[in-house]
Amino acid sequence: MMSRARVILAAFAALVIFSGISFAATVDVSAIHGPKIKDLYMVIYRDPDSQILALKKGELDVLGDITRPVDVEQLSANSTVSLSISRGFHLFFMGFNLRKSPWNDTTLRHAASLAVPARQIVRDIFSGYSEPVSAYLPPVSPYYEPDVKKWEYSPDSARKLLKQAGWKLSADGTLIPPGGSSPLKPLKLLSPTAQVAPTTAEVSERIARALRDIGIPVSVEPLDFSTMMKRLDAHDFDQFVMAWSLTRDPDSLFAFFHSSMDVRGGYNIQGLHDKELDTVLEALRFAPDRPAAEKAARKSQKMLSELTPWIPIYSRYMVTAVRNAWKGIVSTDASSADNIWTLLNMEPADGIKRPVMWCLSDEPRSLNPLSTGSAYDWQVLGLVYDSLIAIDPETLEDTPWLSTAWKVETAGKGSGRRTRLTFTLREGVKWHDGAPFTPMDVKATLEFLKENEIPRYYDSVRDIESIDTPDGKTVIVTMKNTSFWHLHNIGGSPVFPAHILRNVKNWETWQPAREPHPSQKGLTMLVGTGPFVFREYRPGEYVHLVRNEKFWLLGGD
Repeated sequence: MMSRARVILAAFAALVIFSGISFAATVDVSAIHGPKIKDLYMVIYRDPDSQILALKKGELDVLGDITRPVDVEQLSANSTVSLSISRGFHLFFMGFNLRKSPWNDTTLRHAASLAVPARQIVRDIFSGYSEPVSAYLPPVSPYYEPDVKKWEYSPDSARKLLKQAGWKLSADGTLIPPGGSSPLKPLKLLSPTAQVAPTTAEVSERIARALRDIGIPVSVEPLDFSTMMKRLDAHDFDQFVMAWSLTRDPDSLFAFFHSSMDVRGGYNIQGLHDKELDTVLEALRFAPDRPAAEKAARKSQKMLSELTPWIPIYSRYMVTAVRNAWKGIVSTDASSADNIWTLLNMEPADGIKRPVMWCLSDEPRSLNPLSTGSAYDWQVLGLVYDSLIAIDPETLEDTPWLSTAWKVETAGKGSGRRTRLTFTLREGVKWHDGAPFTPMDVKATLEFLKENEIPRYYDSVRDIESIDTPDGKTVIVTMKNTSFWHLHNIGGSPVFPAHILRNVKNWETWQPAREPHPSQKGLTMLVGTGPFVFREYRPGEYVHLVRNEKFWLLGGD
């Protein structure tokens, strides 16, 4: 009999072979010199039906994050588009608010986990384009731990567990807590709207129905995504559904579940506090090498499955459609075509210059790179701002970007051991407003993020001890401790211009896309070194960006 893993891989291969979906050939990122397009319109289509229609009509050139199986099958037979697929670092789950009743009761969370038919939901809704999960990292991760506590679907087992713990049912079938006389009050499951995320909305309804079936009075509260994020940031919720696009590193577990990350706007949205888990997560966060990191990552996943702050539901494949009118598309088995390398390399197949119409499936929240955690904001901001190192789309290894070279050293002895990162910066890089990029920009960025304890970046910069800029091309960052992840946390953070940061009075309410640049006509305060320059955001219509003619990959000056 084939193992479950082999069955999933076989299904994945079948999609590639029989559905008109393919991967690009080996990608040599060092040979990419772009962007080759001048204008990029990130067009806002919130409704999936409208997205598909716009793609077919030629009003969209690139449509990523295709989730509905019917759309994948339909587009795979369309001769005007090509599809790419990858096993992404994606995880969809339902989270509880552990700060208050009733979800601060572990038994109730265990019962809820038994009541949700995750495998059936995945089979019915995704038709093989996703795989059910039980752990807290996606199966594609090299740190994934399959041997965790699995809460296999069994409503009868859920009822039995609750009964043994002293839960009772009211006359109308609603659970009454142990020692209490009043049934649970109605609970709300926060979810994006069906218009924006139809599959997520359907999953949410099925979860709520399953929980009601064992006596937990849950109903779905559909919200605009930005409103939903505000509620989560303020910890004003009972339950929520969320999909994370994770990084290649498992120290995201620290950000999601360590007690210190339970702050307003922080990633520990559910408010999990567990001392034993904190100790293991700290061992993961500060692992000196890969073996130690693997050990802590696997142990923490096992503990999380017992604590159940989430109910993991599925990890899905990433599917992207690109019109055949474009060439130079970059896709690999680790990255579908909707990536920055595609934007750097794509150009019209017929040689006639024209704008790229790229789908943005919801409104940006604020375009504030300091406060927003919205994926829609970062689809835009990720093209404006750069980091010191980038990730090769095929190997997922580090590749030079704003830094051409780096060195990781361990300084000191015993309890005084420190990780020291030395970055050699790329010369000739300029900000969008023409100012030169210098080590002081890196220093100012890291100091600003640390001093203001900005939640989105706090886990990356909290352990910085000192930042030195000995010359015009070197930055030395010394950490307070040793960690296998410091290079990626520091090198992967976006860098902001020091001359802009010094004028930011309130990082939470800053609106750089709305503030005109003081000296450069046509620019806003949204100034980066990235391949594209922000021009305009028309709510409900599009975000317009233009090629950065000074971008270092173009050799501009």
